Amino acid sequence: MIQLHDKQFEIFIEQAIIENRIKELALSISKDYSGKCPIFLAILNGSFLFAAELMKSVSIECEITFLRVSSYHSTTSSGKITEVLGLKEDITGRDVIVLEDIVDTGLTMAEIKKQLLAKNPKSLEIASLFQKPEALKTPIDIRYIGFELENKFVLGYGLDYDGLGRNLPDLYVLHEK
Repeated sequence: MIQLHDKQFEIFIEQAIIENRIKELALSISKDYSGKCPIFLAILNGSFLFAAELMKSVSIECEITFLRVSSYHSTTSSGKITEVLGLKEDITGRDVIVLEDIVDTGLTMAEIKKQLLAKNPKSLEIASLFQKPEALKTPIDIRYIGFELENKFVLGYGLDYDGLGRNLPDLYVLHEK
């Protein structure tokens, strides 16, 4: 059990389980994109650990770049995307794989997808380490999903609570008293 700010959290998924699942996703992506050179677009801040671990296991030629967006305040998604750091690479005619830490409402990812499709990529797929199907407010097609979670607040492995906890190696869930 750990405490961050005013809340207590308990381990939900251990690091080894998360990293084994990421290796499985990397194998699938490597197989699906064999002979291609996709560009991975990691959404900051949350996906940095997922992206780093995935890139270590992807066996194909590829590139990676980053886009910073925000739609969270405290423990709830605002559903409003704010683009802080934009995409500088030309993705026209490229195979693009968006790397996201978690898709819950789907609103942020829907807006990201809309903005990226306007740049005319050859293909656009989403890889999300975590997804909360019960929290979806808009349908999102996610090709690569690490884990489906209940609609509970989680942190660790890149996810935070008011800026804290991203460095925790395991995934934690809010402790219910």
